[in-house]
Amino acid sequence: MDFTKMHGLGNDFLVIYGEVALPENVSELAIKWCNRFFGVGADGLVFILPSEQADFKMRIINSDGTEAEQCGNAIRCVSKYVYEKGYTNKDNITIETLGAGVQQVRLQVEQGSVRTARVDMGEPVLDGLAVPTILEENPVLNHPITTGGSEFAFTAVSMGNPHCVIYVDDAPNFDLGTWGPQLEVHPYFPRKINVEFATVTSRDRVEMRVWERGAGPTLACGTGACATLVSSVLNGLTDRAAWIGLKGGDLFIEWDEHDNHVYMTGPAEIAFQGSL
Repeated sequence: MDFTKMHGLGNDFLVIYGEVALPENVSELAIKWCNRFFGVGADGLVFILPSEQADFKMRIINSDGTEAEQCGNAIRCVSKYVYEKGYTNKDNITIETLGAGVQQVRLQVEQGSVRTARVDMGEPVLDGLAVPTILEENPVLNHPITTGGSEFAFTAVSMGNPHCVIYVDDAPNFDLGTWGPQLEVHPYFPRKINVEFATVTSRDRVEMRVWERGAGPTLACGTGACATLVSSVLNGLTDRAAWIGLKGGDLFIEWDEHDNHVYMTGPAEIAFQGSL
């Protein structure tokens, strides 16, 4: 099976094209191939499959073998892959996702190379039970949560996958490894959750670090960046368009007040190719 190693701001994937469905043992393969010591190493496997309702379908298997409903960095990688490999000649394409339906992607192409992709990530889900959390609140805004003897406050947002955004004094130096795994499996979250720790530095910039459900600490999270912008607007901390600074680089996120959709713009890169 051939693969292309790609990343969106360091959030990396093994992208596989040509299968018609997920392999039966896909969870085992993800755990094996994503291992950074005994495999290729990645945050997850991304399969580009045929779709009956869009140009392509994307399925994402995390490094722990679980499936993710959506991934903003992966969808940019998929978009770059299908265009540069010649599987489409359109610079506006549609990609079917498991948790967020069909999403529109607009490519910025220069001399045959995709420089950035602007993805319509759809409308954020703010109802607590739908995110899902166990809280009957809409929205779940600045809600207290206790773990490991410490109390935080979180805002819950789903971008096709669940997120809780927590504001801290110094996100780039926050102890992600201690608090991320505890919050991921907190009883508030019946399907676990992605955890973003954020520090607002201005009305148009937020520094964020992420603990991803099923993958642990990653250098970037596209849906997490979208959730962070939505949370920051709801909490009155930023404007409706801002740069989200991740460990791997910046994403530009917009929450359109007319259609209520969130738009994400950022790069994707090919690292290398191989076969498994």
